[in-house]
Amino acid sequence: MIRFESDYTEGAHEAILRRMVETNLEQTGGYGIDPHCENARALIRQACACPEAEVQFLVGGTQANATVIASILRPHQGVISAATGHINVHETGAVEALGHKVLALPEKDGKITAEQVEALVLAHYADEAFEHIVQPGMVYISHPTEYGTLYTLAELTALSAVCRKYGLPLFADGARLGYGLAAGDVTLADMARLCDIFYIGGTKCGALFGEAVVIPTPALQKDFRYHIKQRGGMLAKGRLLGIQFEVLFADGLYQRITAQAVEQAQRIRAAFAARGIDMLIDSPTNQQFPILTKDQQAFLARDFAFTHWGAVDARHDAVRFCTSWATREESVQALLDAIAVMPA
Repeated sequence: MIRFESDYTEGAHEAILRRMVETNLEQTGGYGIDPHCENARALIRQACACPEAEVQFLVGGTQANATVIASILRPHQGVISAATGHINVHETGAVEALGHKVLALPEKDGKITAEQVEALVLAHYADEAFEHIVQPGMVYISHPTEYGTLYTLAELTALSAVCRKYGLPLFADGARLGYGLAAGDVTLADMARLCDIFYIGGTKCGALFGEAVVIPTPALQKDFRYHIKQRGGMLAKGRLLGIQFEVLFADGLYQRITAQAVEQAQRIRAAFAARGIDMLIDSPTNQQFPILTKDQQAFLARDFAFTHWGAVDARHDAVRFCTSWATREESVQALLDAIAVMPA
């Protein structure tokens, strides 16, 4: 079985595993205060063109999202998100469990707009009973979104401007950020300039585990490590996180392996297009959503694992094929060959 259902089915890039073995018996301080973490922080600051940014390492995406959001919001505040946002649909109510409501907005292709955010804020304060309603306290986006779509630089700039106009920190979930950087017009420097806080995903982008939270905004840096510790995210052997991001950012490895995954996904997309298969979403990244008949799904499922995304009509479903930093050429070619001969 060749697996295309997610981008975290493999372990870690071999360069990371080699470095972990090489440094295995080193003695360092714990909790992310060690030479490897410090070097990784310096490399990330350089890549973001943001020397004043704080960088902290957490183990996974849900942990990063919950910790960041709880560190920013006051008890009476909620976080604005697309209705399809990961924090709203795929984190088992982690944000709500910490006492904060997700204020979900209708989305288009997984994205929300600056106009929507401004309208929500104005509507909140126009209500005479606003003190009885959860106050919007920050904005959460994913880049890429759950549908593999991207915010353009213009869209991200507009969102940043409206957030700063109303004093709402802008937080970007970057679990798949590497794939977004490879496919869009937003750079790491743009992320650091336009977002108040974001994270660089490692788990889905070549690391064994780990996310690097980048905090360009000084006011949000204070006491962030307290929040990490309080929520169980301060790894005693923190150097294991630092080593991985050291390797990913030392010589552009992060950018190279994620760009390769996007290239492979676009080849898969082209193969479906050649068979006249429509896509549910126009995704430029490593996630592709073909609309297939039941027979086509059954045919491909004999040799390939993919994700059922949702019914389109009585005969068709949208499914997801997802490439990763580790997707092999022979796996892609096998899928292309199967697509070419699957039932019409």
